[in-house]
Amino acid sequence: MKNPKNILITGASSGIGAALALYYAKKDVQLYLTGRNEARLDEVVRLCEDKGSVTEGRVLDVIDKDNMAQWIMGLEPLDLVIANAGISGGSGGVMNGEPVHQARQIFEVNLMGVLNTVEPSLGVMLENDHTGQIAVVSSLAGFRGWPTAPAYSASKGAVRFYGEAMRGVLKDSGIQVNVICPGFVVSRITDANEFPMPMLMRAEKAAHIIGRGLAKNKGRICFPWPSHFVSWLIGILPDALAQVILSKAPDKGLANQELAKD
Repeated sequence: MKNPKNILITGASSGIGAALALYYAKKDVQLYLTGRNEARLDEVVRLCEDKGSVTEGRVLDVIDKDNMAQWIMGLEPLDLVIANAGISGGSGGVMNGEPVHQARQIFEVNLMGVLNTVEPSLGVMLENDHTGQIAVVSSLAGFRGWPTAPAYSASKGAVRFYGEAMRGVLKDSGIQVNVICPGFVVSRITDANEFPMPMLMRAEKAAHIIGRGLAKNKGRICFPWPSHFVSWLIGILPDALAQVILSKAPDKGLANQELAKD
């Protein structure tokens, strides 16, 4: 959608979410931003207001289904919703595996948090002339199960499939659905990585790519393209070959530590 006026972004207190808020912030735009860190969210709100937008920040956890629904359904009709909030964790080493409690946390935020954002947003859009745009943030990690981050890649894969399917379901409704698949982007999540990240991108650049893609209503917004190609290729390789290649990837080593959050 070109020139959306009423925009909701989750996970807006840092990383891609904050950069997207600043990308869209301008006069005659109403921004609704959520995040879990009040101080960081307040700073993003201030910066957006300095650019001329009317901005409301709300400290909300996307896993809180009832409060998310209550808030979203009380807003002005939304032109654009970006379900961006996410967390990440690694496997803790190839001999340890990923703790199930960590996997549950990641799925709760990365998948259920998206659903808790999409469900009330979609309901409101369907009641208001069937117009609007919903973007869900997946990842290039969502093209294949990565042994270095099992739950993260699986949750982002689920988000990708869900978004792509919903785009098909709603194609004749007037509501656009888009899937965003970034590679490595500077954020609190990537700050926790202790290994080289190929083609690491500034959040501001990522926001411009995403914004242009959404304006063109691209079904998949994947970047950078070399990383996208590699992720796609690994996803279609025979499993035995893919497993050999992925076994060389450095481990995130975040299991049993505080999960990396945007």
